[in-house]
Amino acid sequence: MTPLPPKEPDSGLPSSGRVRVNRPRQSRAIRRLVIWYRRNAAVTTLVDTASALVDTANATASVAGTMAGAATSVAGNMAGAASNVAGSVLQPLVFDPLRRLQQGSGGADGSDGPIDDRRRLWVAVDGMGGDHAPGAILEGCLRAVQLLPVRVRFVAESEPLRRAVSELGLQEALQEAIDRQLIQLVPSGPSIGMDDEATAVRRKRDASVNLAMDLVKRGDATAVYSAGNSGAVMASAIFRLGRLPGIERPAIGALFPTKDPEQQVLVLDVGANMDCKPAWLHQFALLGNIYSRDVLQVRRPRIGLLNIGEEECKGNDLALRTFPLLASDSRFRFAGNCEGRDVLSGNFDVVVCDGFTGNVLLKFLESVGGVLLDVLRAELPRGRRGKVGSAFLRSNLIRIKKRLDHAEHGGALLLGVDGVCVIGHGSSKALSVVSALRLAHSAASHGVMEDLHALGGAGLATGNAGDTKAATTCG
Repeated sequence: MTPLPPKEPDSGLPSSGRVRVNRPRQSRAIRRLVIWYRRNAAVTTLVDTASALVDTANATASVAGTMAGAATSVAGNMAGAASNVAGSVLQPLVFDPLRRLQQGSGGADGSDGPIDDRRRLWVAVDGMGGDHAPGAILEGCLRAVQLLPVRVRFVAESEPLRRAVSELGLQEALQEAIDRQLIQLVPSGPSIGMDDEATAVRRKRDASVNLAMDLVKRGDATAVYSAGNSGAVMASAIFRLGRLPGIERPAIGALFPTKDPEQQVLVLDVGANMDCKPAWLHQFALLGNIYSRDVLQVRRPRIGLLNIGEEECKGNDLALRTFPLLASDSRFRFAGNCEGRDVLSGNFDVVVCDGFTGNVLLKFLESVGGVLLDVLRAELPRGRRGKVGSAFLRSNLIRIKKRLDHAEHGGALLLGVDGVCVIGHGSSKALSVVSALRLAHSAASHGVMEDLHALGGAGLATGNAGDTKAATTCG
């Protein structure tokens, strides 16, 4: 019997010749988390602060730890490394809403450098206007003088102001701003309440809104801001500042966001005139064209007439009579009717309408941001997957709300009066005040009033087209 050959020592090589390595298997939860993260990597590039990235990484590690206790350290190391890399790469993309509102206007050369005090403009502020006045208004002014090249003449009743400063602990900041001549307090008489009639501006001559308008009239301020009773603000502006030559009715113009983050659309009127004439809408188009061109830097603004259809023959009596007026004026670029779905499309730079329709549109837009966030929260998956998804999407949802939040836009311009006037929302707080003062500074520093005076001096030919109802019918 032939003896068997000696058995060779086991080399650990399988028959295929490949080395078999025993690697520790990750838990199923960790593998799913990594796959989800890779598939949604595009989402993480939109985070707006480095601190949010670190918080997200920590939240990821925590969730991974609860799902797989033995693999917590692995997930923590992975998330920590990802946050460090993302932080170093995305740091230049950190989003600061106040810096965006400032838009580089702090420095003398338009950069984000230190503010040159010699280039600051005086703005008169109605400190008693608004639901949260005077405390929230003053707090916003204190922030604004640090972020914007403005000085503030703050007009308010002495006793309510003293109580607000004490309650909010603003004594030190206020005194510092006064010492640096960034804020000047101007005492006023009894203010006009939110429920008062607009005619109260005639009885309460020393009201804060009247004194603020007088500062602009005398040249002691380049612009005025008030978050008070909009009817009273408009009446005070007409009585104290006066209308521009050729303008029958001033209009409130509000800036709406569009799908392009760098573009805004000016909608007017949004509440000053509930019932309008065709000639007034024509004047609104002229005012909006100048503002969009001078302040928003749109070379040839596209003017739209808010209507229920694109066709010339559609709309109510006001729209039918206004269309030929706008179409025949060569001083601006009339782009035709603008349907409601087109207001935020970016296809128009100025949209004109009556104050009733515009105010409904404005109030509807103010609610969109909050409702959209609530819908997204409700639709996110439940349980652990939902928590992880929320962690990655949180900063994106916040940015969406900021773009649609009326507080980020601050206020609306009262166009047609002889001075720069910004009307804020009644519920304005500090951020809204900063935004509104940025808007006031932008309008005052771009020479828009000179062009508006030139428009009135050249005459506003409205023609007779608006007095005859359009006879066109749809075919």
